Amino acid sequence: MQEFSKWILKMLGWKTIITVPEPPKSIICIAPHTSNWDFLIGKLYYSALGRKSSFLMKKSWFFFPLGYLLRATGGIPVDRSKRTSVTDQMAEEFNQHDKLHLAITPEGTRKLVKKWKMGFYHIAVKANIPIQLAYFDYVKKEMGIKEVFYPTGNEQEDLEKIQTYYKDVNARFPERFNLSKENSTKV
Repeated sequence: MQEFSKWILKMLGWKTIITVPEPPKSIICIAPHTSNWDFLIGKLYYSALGRKSSFLMKKSWFFFPLGYLLRATGGIPVDRSKRTSVTDQMAEEFNQHDKLHLAITPEGTRKLVKKWKMGFYHIAVKANIPIQLAYFDYVKKEMGIKEVFYPTGNEQEDLEKIQTYYKDVNARFPERFNLSKENSTKV
């Protein structure tokens, strides 16, 4: 699958950039997320690297037969109607594994959002794991991970550093990507 993913990305004109080693456990913060293509390109990218990742997705997408495919590709269903803490559940999941990588889009949707959801950050802090900063740049046709960020626990300062990483990245739909410095929200 790794070679096939590399071939597809090459045929589509995408370059894969990675300059840091993969930690045993991490949150993969993926931004910008403005298009449905982000998911497919992201899965191809990580597969082309020979790596495996999981992702959270609305439970409503896990219907037959799509649910089987989503689970096989690392999908973890999230029931947003329940008042349970996904952050606590995922931190516990990390504690139970020697190797686990969870891809999360802090925007939470492809639409323009005023505030990033900070669940990705809180999971990393609770599980005491780093955050890989992954990006899609549609103008350069490149995706990559050039930094592994270690949260300090100072949410606002850390968010500013994380968002600075993405300031020169070109979203597929730039009008849907917000890097406001006052845009964190607790999950």
